[in-house]
Amino acid sequence: MTDARPTAIVAAIDEELRGLAAGLDAPQRQRRAGRDFLLGTLEGRPVVLVLSHIGKVAAATTTALLLGEFGCGRVVFTGVAGGLGDGVHVGDVVVAQQLLQHDLDASPLFPRWEVPHSGRDRFDTDASLTEALAAAATRALAALPPPAAPWPLPAGAARRPPRVHRGLVVSGDRFVHGPDQGRALRAALPAALAVEMEGAALAQVCHDFGVPFAVVRTVSDRADGSAAVDFARFIRETASVCSEAIIRGLLRA
Repeated sequence: MTDARPTAIVAAIDEELRGLAAGLDAPQRQRRAGRDFLLGTLEGRPVVLVLSHIGKVAAATTTALLLGEFGCGRVVFTGVAGGLGDGVHVGDVVVAQQLLQHDLDASPLFPRWEVPHSGRDRFDTDASLTEALAAAATRALAALPPPAAPWPLPAGAARRPPRVHRGLVVSGDRFVHGPDQGRALRAALPAALAVEMEGAALAQVCHDFGVPFAVVRTVSDRADGSAAVDFARFIRETASVCSEAIIRGLLRA
């Protein structure tokens, strides 16, 4: 990455940015629209760290500010997600190649999931940034120690080291956790690897502004209620540590 403009690092939950914020050199705090934007350098590169808050509108507001007021040259969202795809386990990492709003439906005026007047339902992440992010995730997973106790597996799955997956991530303003919700999403969008609540909104704003973006998610559950995970423990022991390692690895590349 040779662009001198800052890289925006966005998350929805405080713990996902805490380690990065603590390591920020020459930090400056600026408050906009109820959010604290932390400006500084990380791994020798200019960055802006911010909590978007949860949901698509919150993510869109945050992204517009990052691009319009802080002049960020690329945007990376890091956080957790529910796993949807076959073979996507708790503790795996999903790097988005496309993002779609699973709860957007303006039919019959427009096809289901299509963003009105855009002619598209999916937004592609930046290829080179996504490749670098996936490589950083692969290195991070190889270097990180396993959790103190193994995370639960889907029924019938064999235990294995965490993996990096690439593909479709879907977003919506609903926390998907029940078996019926998860099954419905898998049936409607069989290519989806993971579900969360912000990425597709960030993708649409970045697309409108012509700014490269990427999304990385650590899988915290299977989005079906089948595997009980201590969410606070998962964030503390796995997601926050993994997120920091991935972002630092990306910035060093």
